[in-house]
Amino acid sequence: MSLPSFSGTLRKLVMAFDVGTTYSGIGYAILDPGEVPRIQGVTRFPGQENGDFKIPTILWYTQEGTVRAAGAEARDPGMTLLAEDEDLIFVEWFKLHLRPNALQDQELKDSKLQPLPLGKTVIDVFGDFLKYLFQCAKQFIVETHPNGSSLWSSVDQRIEFVLSHPNGWEGLQQGKMREAAVAAGLIPNNAAGQARLHFVTEGEASMHYCVDSGLTTGTIQDGQGIMIVDAGGGTVDLSTYLFTSTTPTTVEEIAPPDCILQGSTRVNVRAERFLRAKLGNSRYGNEEDIKTMLESFEKSAKPTFKEINDRSFIKFGSMRDRDPDVGIRSGQLTIDGTDVAKFFEPSIQAILESVRKQRQLSSTAPEMAFLVGGFAASPWLFARLKTVLASIGMELSRPDNHTNKAVAEGAVSHYLQHFVSVRVARLTYGAACCVDFDGADNDHSLRAGNIFYLPSGRLMVPDAFRVIIEKGTRMQENEEVEYSFQQETSQKSVLNSLTAPWSVIGAESRDQSGPTSKRGIEKRGPAEIVYDNDASAVC
Repeated sequence: MSLPSFSGTLRKLVMAFDVGTTYSGIGYAILDPGEVPRIQGVTRFPGQENGDFKIPTILWYTQEGTVRAAGAEARDPGMTLLAEDEDLIFVEWFKLHLRPNALQDQELKDSKLQPLPLGKTVIDVFGDFLKYLFQCAKQFIVETHPNGSSLWSSVDQRIEFVLSHPNGWEGLQQGKMREAAVAAGLIPNNAAGQARLHFVTEGEASMHYCVDSGLTTGTIQDGQGIMIVDAGGGTVDLSTYLFTSTTPTTVEEIAPPDCILQGSTRVNVRAERFLRAKLGNSRYGNEEDIKTMLESFEKSAKPTFKEINDRSFIKFGSMRDRDPDVGIRSGQLTIDGTDVAKFFEPSIQAILESVRKQRQLSSTAPEMAFLVGGFAASPWLFARLKTVLASIGMELSRPDNHTNKAVAEGAVSHYLQHFVSVRVARLTYGAACCVDFDGADNDHSLRAGNIFYLPSGRLMVPDAFRVIIEKGTRMQENEEVEYSFQQETSQKSVLNSLTAPWSVIGAESRDQSGPTSKRGIEKRGPAEIVYDNDASAVC
């Protein structure tokens, strides 16, 4: 699908960072007035010169908190020796420290999620990695484009940044990512800088990629629904859309997007648990051998597993390493395919359950699903999902290659052209308030011990919750919702400045007596939901 010509009057650069749990990528486009932009990906990174769209989301820190190495350079074999000599601290999966309370997972936390280095917050680490990605992008553009240095100088003060995040991330997470972008030096901490930072969910970015890549051409008709299953390292994001028009492309979100903590890292967690149990009484159950086995599993056995009747081989040692009782011969551990399949199965079942839920909530049942993301490259995951989805009338497809660049390049496309005109509220939005006491209301009677009088004499019940937007509400991209609140006081000075803790909670868990307060804004794509209290009026 061709992009529209850039209508601006000055050259600028749009750059998207897809910071994933295990791997990260960068997409960008140079915007010249009157020219059709070309979305590209950074394919060369320090320590990874042979060309790839993603680098590992890992860092080594010194004891003083300085980044010693990041990305592909942090995976260099020599870093293990340097880390030992310099007492370096290894950091991975730090993105999961940002996850909302609704996505907490004790099993993952206990088994793998490590604490951040002493004195470092998730904002600090996120900012350090964003800074590294920005340096990589700058170096790539300068080195690969004609007159690269001159080109960079012409845009370095006019860069629009797009940060993608899982469907389940909320305003609180966006706020922390915004702080990280400031800490990384991407934008200044002022209104002009904030205006150059944009957010998009990974599901919506992936949908843009599928459209731009031609995956929907000839298969999608007006009035047809599709589902995007973005399977990454930490999360699997599901989004469902209705194509109200294919020429031009106009899309509506028709179900609240879902996000489950069942990405490829969970397969690793289950594999580690299996290895520790299997090798616990052998001389190969030590930390070093288990770590080497997991690295081998990640690189070879996991991405190539495709048949339950086949065995998987994990190479970790030399020809002398042998223990037939646990399946080790010539430095290789043999695992039955039935066991490997069990590592995947909880993630597969969770994805299928989320697909069914999306279909139930959709106003138009989607007939086609697209599997993207790094985890999508797994032949076993694709085959299992394709078989089960076919039984419920859904066809599953995936890009022929480079599924791991969908979010980074799709995020750039999202900035350039907004396909989605209608979104569905994933949560219920509202505010804590007080309501007039009604003696005939049983709930009010139960709270009679807490009622109080306002200066005007009104008898009020505290700790109520006023819904502003109900979960599942369909909203136009630029639609605004207002709700008036009032505050009474016997002292005028109290009304000079008013603040209120706006709440964002799940509709199914709303409690009229005790809302969960969170300050902030949720922004999914270009639509921004902002609530501002009226100075004349929240009890």
